[in-house]
Amino acid sequence: MLVEHAIRARSARVIVVGNEKGGSGKSTVAMHIAIALTKSGQNAATIDLDTRQKSFTRYIENRRAWARQATRKLDIPEHFCFGNLNYPSADEEAAGCKALEDTVDTLADRYGVVVIDTPGQDSYLARHAHSLADILITPLNDSFVDLDVLGSVDPATLSVTGVSHYAQMVEHARGQRRVRDSGTIDWIVLRNRLSTLGSRNKRVVGEALQELSRRLNFRHIDGLAERVIFREFYPRGLTAVDDLDEATLNARPTMSHITARLEMLKLLAAMGLDRAMTSATVDQGRDAA
Repeated sequence: MLVEHAIRARSARVIVVGNEKGGSGKSTVAMHIAIALTKSGQNAATIDLDTRQKSFTRYIENRRAWARQATRKLDIPEHFCFGNLNYPSADEEAAGCKALEDTVDTLADRYGVVVIDTPGQDSYLARHAHSLADILITPLNDSFVDLDVLGSVDPATLSVTGVSHYAQMVEHARGQRRVRDSGTIDWIVLRNRLSTLGSRNKRVVGEALQELSRRLNFRHIDGLAERVIFREFYPRGLTAVDDLDEATLNARPTMSHITARLEMLKLLAAMGLDRAMTSATVDQGRDAA
């Protein structure tokens, strides 16, 4: 069994987008990663574990509906929405985790990448998904409110004093992964909703993240700035890495679209997921100018 899992781990990457706090941009990040990988020629499948909110599932449904309405060909990954029992017995929880693992293994045989979006609260399926990850991406709004899921800070000095619940869960998931197939999890923390201006908050949150990255062994990189354009993509299921011409957008592309696209490509490059779309970006930038 250990040999079988090791072979499957090498044949496909599992990317989990996780954070136990809602509103951090998990579904936006998951969608952009899945579409970027699909557009770069990689086969990608997606799984939504947030069975209450279903933001990831609705994002993909919006994309499929807009493709029909605008008569545009949009890349759409194979998508699955996974069920989750609210108060499972021990046997039901074990069966649910096995079903998730079997689903991921089956998709790994058919696709090069499996992208999993997890809910903004603790759940047994989310915990198990973390232990299956090759890459774990944790979007984090640039504030001490969101930083609290990773670590606690001294109220006087704002220096890190301890490790919080979510970070402890990730460490447990890493241990499970090592036992299962001797694998490792590359943990990336994204600082989302960054201000374009320097501020004391931006500096001290960055210093706290630097300290936590040493303690917890994660990479932290700048994620997405606070841009309205990312929220406007959602109703049509579009992303910043799509070919955003006038027919697709139902409006002429603006510099905001180009800026968002460049930001997302830079982010994908920082995460090591950037095998795509450089020439298309240049062409669209010239068109919008």
